[in-house]
Amino acid sequence: MTRLKGSDLLALGFMTFALFLGAGNIIFPPSAGMAAGEHMGLAALGFLLTGVGLPLLTIVALARVGGGMAMLTAPIGRSAGAVFAVAVYLAIGPLFATPRTAVVSFEMGAAPFTGNNGTALLIYTLAYFAAVLFLALNPGQLVDRIGKYITPVLLAALLVLGGAALVLPAGVIGAVSPDYQAAPFVQGFLQGYLTMDTLGALVFGIVIATAIRDHGVTDSKLITRYSVIAGLVAAVGLSLVYLALFYLGATSQGIAGEAQNGVQILTAYVQHTFGTAGSLLLAVVITLACLTTAVGLLTACGEFFSSLLPVSYRAVVIAFGLFSLLVANQGLTQLISFSIPVLVGLYPLAIVLVALSLLDGFWLSSARVFRPVMAVTLLFGLLDGIAAAGGKAWIPEFFTALPLADQSLGWLLPVLVTLLLATAYDRLAARPATASA
Repeated sequence: MTRLKGSDLLALGFMTFALFLGAGNIIFPPSAGMAAGEHMGLAALGFLLTGVGLPLLTIVALARVGGGMAMLTAPIGRSAGAVFAVAVYLAIGPLFATPRTAVVSFEMGAAPFTGNNGTALLIYTLAYFAAVLFLALNPGQLVDRIGKYITPVLLAALLVLGGAALVLPAGVIGAVSPDYQAAPFVQGFLQGYLTMDTLGALVFGIVIATAIRDHGVTDSKLITRYSVIAGLVAAVGLSLVYLALFYLGATSQGIAGEAQNGVQILTAYVQHTFGTAGSLLLAVVITLACLTTAVGLLTACGEFFSSLLPVSYRAVVIAFGLFSLLVANQGLTQLISFSIPVLVGLYPLAIVLVALSLLDGFWLSSARVFRPVMAVTLLFGLLDGIAAAGGKAWIPEFFTALPLADQSLGWLLPVLVTLLLATAYDRLAARPATASA
């Protein structure tokens, strides 16, 4: 029975960390930290819950069922599971997350030197997606190319940036913004949505499992164990990065108080602390972080859609890579504005699906619990998505009056009530069959 050596296991963990550490993981913590100010601790806790805790639980849930989303969604039915999977893969693939990696890496890594114009963006994204396609077309070598070579360079650059944020802060912790005055934990929780890591974990599970199998491991228990270890390594690394970037943002109000996003905050900090050398360091960090994430996303999409449709893995990767190139050239602001309503709608479904899967030992019939709970989650997720898109006036007052509805968490109470009712029904429905047996 083949087992991974310690160095291979560490490389697997590094690969998993690099797959998750992308554009959103670097640009959203500084902006959340600056807005949270003195409430940075509570906001960071909420952010870590959705940005680290939920992705780790998702990896564990996927590892338990074999690494694929099809097994995870089996209790809600094949058709519903396929629709959900397609929505997730498109969101974290060619529609939002993959193009965002290219645009963010351009604006933070290249634009300070080339200027932020359409021609420079086009040239950069052509080179960027050429590199992404080169790595994604050979998925069996992901661990070697990313885990053993690219990630150590990325970690070294992050250590310098994170260490500087702690040792050389730009100022003192600033004031709290109005949004974070009343509920900093909830605001941090919602900001963690924007990293897309829980959705990413749903598709990276199969990438991690495939990487383990490519090293000759066939035992399902070992694959599960190694997947969980890889997830833990990634979780520790991401937590350290997030905390450092939260502190960087919270102490940068004096030099970046007018910044509109994390890109501007980070750029202001590195210019303030390191000058031109800092801009070069930031370019390396952002480019490598975004590149590795894009490779993982494109690989996962290729494996999923080539198994779903009568097309080859290579054809899917090339088609999605070219489509992502086109979307990336629309600009970062439009990408973020379009992605927020979709994420607000999809995230509750992902959270509830993972939670139910981890608790599957409590249900006598998974379908009796999963289907009503997921149906209610879908309804409220759609309503929250419509509200986030500016359509709050279209939503009945009953829904907007629910607890936490203003924070896009109106789904929480109805889902918990539905879960209790579905669990009770699950127990009652099983009694006659048990008695007759």
